[in-house]
Amino acid sequence: MLLCDFHIHTTFSDGSLELRKTIDLFGQAGFDVIAITDHVVNGDNVMGKFARQFNLSIRGDNFDEYLQAIRMEAERACGKYGMLVIPGVEISKNYVSKEESAHLLLLDIKEFIPACMNYDEIFLEAKRQNTLTVACHPHHTPDMVNKDTLYLWNNRDKYAKYIDAWEIANRDDVFNVISLKKYPYVANSDFHKARHLYSWKTLLNCDKNVESVKNCIRHNKGVAITLFRN
Repeated sequence: MLLCDFHIHTTFSDGSLELRKTIDLFGQAGFDVIAITDHVVNGDNVMGKFARQFNLSIRGDNFDEYLQAIRMEAERACGKYGMLVIPGVEISKNYVSKEESAHLLLLDIKEFIPACMNYDEIFLEAKRQNTLTVACHPHHTPDMVNKDTLYLWNNRDKYAKYIDAWEIANRDDVFNVISLKKYPYVANSDFHKARHLYSWKTLLNCDKNVESVKNCIRHNKGVAITLFRN
């Protein structure tokens, strides 16, 4: 089975490692598939404006540079480690209220999608680009550093049909509510620092190419999770 992590941040947003070092870390650890998913933060409030001012968010004016950097590193990762690298972003709608906040991974993204768009527009554009959509850390987490993002879960009756998978585990947290609803699932590290490598991961029984990975997750057959430790 393919060892995968689909939620990884670099210095393109708020990660501590540069893209190249991140690729090498996962490649040397034996991963088969990863996705780089730096933040795209909404700019309609103070938090979002702060993130953009201090370059903690991908923006429309540097998205092409970001995508090109991932593609170049993906080619190197394939040749050096046999590792598949998928370009993605984390749409980050951050508000004071945790009930209004939501984070959504878009995997295999081709064109910039601003976080200030409403959810219907984001899902429509994601479908047009054939991206894989993953609701990340969708429920309560004991980690007070990461503020809860509950909007998608609280509105799942409306949006679940647009979400390809939900994070059933994020770093060291497990969200049992996802399994109770029998939603398609993945497990990720929400990688920001080197030590986050050791966390929950996804195992996929499929071919090592982008379309096979997306289809495996969407159909949720041959999907398992594992706690990756040193």
